[in-house]
Amino acid sequence: MKAFLYLAWKDLLMEFRTKQMLNSMIIFSLLVIVIFNYSFTNVMFSIEVSDIAPGILWIAFTFAGMLGLSRSFAGEKEEGCLDGLRLCPVDPGAIYMGKVTSNLVIMFMIEIIIVPLFMILFNFTDIKSLTALAIVIFLGTLGFILVGTLFSALTVNMRTREILLPVILFPIIIPLIMSAVLATQKVLTSGNIMDAIDEIRLLLVYDVVFFIAAQLLFEYVIED
Repeated sequence: MKAFLYLAWKDLLMEFRTKQMLNSMIIFSLLVIVIFNYSFTNVMFSIEVSDIAPGILWIAFTFAGMLGLSRSFAGEKEEGCLDGLRLCPVDPGAIYMGKVTSNLVIMFMIEIIIVPLFMILFNFTDIKSLTALAIVIFLGTLGFILVGTLFSALTVNMRTREILLPVILFPIIIPLIMSAVLATQKVLTSGNIMDAIDEIRLLLVYDVVFFIAAQLLFEYVIED
């Protein structure tokens, strides 16, 4: 357990020193929220904003997360540390969980900034249950990071990894994003988590399945 915590701390420490990727992800997310808000509230009057707002939120999360995932293993690759990670006397699963943990922390930091702005701009300030919304966002983000970290390791040795990662990742996360968007919409409109229980169950199953699959496959992915 200590091994993956040390690896996560190392990644977070490096990111907080430069803040290069964190700042880019925050700015990108803010731009997505603000631009979509302006477009749909001031231009397209015939559209019910509450129906599309959850999709906009998850677009911001997904594309910002993609920026971070594309660089998840790039530091080790560029500095020649990837071979060192492979030779470390630790379970490959610990390396994977270290990356997942650091990616999750960064994503949660971005979401803490983005969600309040989203709620203000799209007039969801009277939401009945922040806990229900937090559960949906957590499960959706967890699944996205679990899968994204695995595919980030898979594409790290490829020249066009920034292009290839979204191409192979998006088809895999479509069920996750669709469930997260629908669950977010139900929670925002009703405030009752039970209204989104089917979507939450799907998110849980998705997270568990890909967590187990990643633990089994990561050793072979990182060796290639």
